[in-house]
Amino acid sequence: MPSRNIIKVNVPESYYHVYARGTNKQKLFLEANDYKYFLGLFERYLSKTPAIDRMGTVYPHFNGKIELLTYCLMQNHFHLLLYQVETSAMEKLMRSIMTSYSRYFNLKYKRTGSLFESRYKASLIDQDAYLQHISRYIHLNPRGWQAYRYSSLLHYKSGDPPEWLKPDKVLDLFNGSEDYLAFVADYEEHKQILDELKYHLADR
Repeated sequence: MPSRNIIKVNVPESYYHVYARGTNKQKLFLEANDYKYFLGLFERYLSKTPAIDRMGTVYPHFNGKIELLTYCLMQNHFHLLLYQVETSAMEKLMRSIMTSYSRYFNLKYKRTGSLFESRYKASLIDQDAYLQHISRYIHLNPRGWQAYRYSSLLHYKSGDPPEWLKPDKVLDLFNGSEDYLAFVADYEEHKQILDELKYHLADR
């Protein structure tokens, strides 16, 4: 039987925690340029202006159809917090990102076969309180999370995110970025809420 979160509820105007892992837990990112390429896919598919390849073909464009609120790229998996505006936008975005990255990785490292363990997993988030806690859960994934380079938290701190990242739906639940950062740093509350959150996480 497939994992509960591989079977996705496809609802417009809804929030999702999205998770994907390398096949057999293998590494997805072997060096800094791999992370950079993956982040470039967010820019390619979510920027306001459609991107065009070297042959003049326009890449799929999802700006206005789905928003990326939070992300964290770990060595063998990644987490995203998405707001789906249009039905099926999440499925199309994730297919584009995972297919593009798999091609890049397999070509670069001269490998074949599936890079990802399965289709991505997604869990519908239906309460603001869970939205707050899941954004924190994502940002707390890495050790040294305060300065981790491949997480959206640095953009939350700077107050100057790239156009393809939309943190306002999370930050609007707080009294500004400083209040949010204090919330992220509250480990005790995070530990207390984690058991309650488990059903709402895509990677459980």
